[in-house]
Amino acid sequence: MIANDNKDRVGKYSVQIGGYKAFIPNLLPPDPPIKLDDELLQLHSQADIALGRLSGTSEMLPNPNLFVAMYIHKEAVLSSQIEGTQASLIDVLAFESEAALPGNPQDIEEVVNYIKALNYGLQRFDTLPLSLRLIREIHAYLLAGVRGADRHPGEFRTSQNWIGHLGCSIQTARFVPPPLSDMHATLNNLEAFLHMNTMPILLKIGIVHAQFEIIHPFLDGNGRIGRLLIILILCYERILSKPLLYLSYFFKLNRLEYYQYLRKVHDDGDWEAWLKFFLRGIYEVAQEATSTAQRIVQLREVHRDIIVKHFSRSSSHAYQLLEYLYQRPIITINSAIKATGISYANTNKLVTKFQEYGILREMDHMLRNRRFAYTQYLALFASGEELQANFALSG
Repeated sequence: MIANDNKDRVGKYSVQIGGYKAFIPNLLPPDPPIKLDDELLQLHSQADIALGRLSGTSEMLPNPNLFVAMYIHKEAVLSSQIEGTQASLIDVLAFESEAALPGNPQDIEEVVNYIKALNYGLQRFDTLPLSLRLIREIHAYLLAGVRGADRHPGEFRTSQNWIGHLGCSIQTARFVPPPLSDMHATLNNLEAFLHMNTMPILLKIGIVHAQFEIIHPFLDGNGRIGRLLIILILCYERILSKPLLYLSYFFKLNRLEYYQYLRKVHDDGDWEAWLKFFLRGIYEVAQEATSTAQRIVQLREVHRDIIVKHFSRSSSHAYQLLEYLYQRPIITINSAIKATGISYANTNKLVTKFQEYGILREMDHMLRNRRFAYTQYLALFASGEELQANFALSG
């Protein structure tokens, strides 16, 4: 428990012109330093070991780049859902395969932008270090052409923002981030802290995420960018070789606690409670992601064995289609043609045979542009409710 005299440990509220109180965060690293009690040390050790196991397991995957897309998709969907988007994983996958149904959620493109932003950030590491500049560039991808596109994508805010219920004023807001002068000072400090070697990296990542949310430097998209930073730092620091951690799963599952622990940081100066929650999340999700990777390997071997036994004449094209399904587990005949390079008639036969042996399942009975799903693979990432809802009309 943090003593009352530590309430100003993270920063303090300051009355601004207009009568409202804005929070002015202290510079990092925390002072006094993080108290490394037995519980925090144990949680850190567990999380660190779990991440190491996940990174090692990813090397077992026959082609990690084939499978990493689904991990990124799951993170993107869940992080966006925390902010209120309605698009599901299956909605997004169908959209990307040009197989979306009319009336699907309009915020699919927000999730697609999240995927683009994460991939861009990972690729940009080849030419640019983790920095404020990179964060701004990622933000530009996140909000390009979607809700929030009029709120200066790629630019830190030039006016005061606040957090609260829809329609609240700055006077009635739940939280008011720092004014501009303090915002820039704390952002510069955050960038410097990213490259300090003053504490274990997982603690640093947890602190960076919370401090970023306190600073709230954009007019929109702060929560998603803050969560993107977690996986970006893990990959930048080579804790993970691939972005296989969907931590937003834990945050969404424990959404109330997620916000409560973040509030405890700025209201009570309680870094330790937040970090323990954060480390528990890393441990639990890394364990699940490792198990998922292992099940992917097993599933692939089962279906490759089916191809060996039953697809002798068309085995090469069957292997091509199977590998394609790990990137695009929802397909149409037209997208399958792109994957295999064979005629419509032969692709249709191949897809029918995949259905016969339980690899693919038809999603609906549309006369044109029928959709098929690699359901056993989808089941490793999508919820049972989501799968049931999308296959309710299929035979």
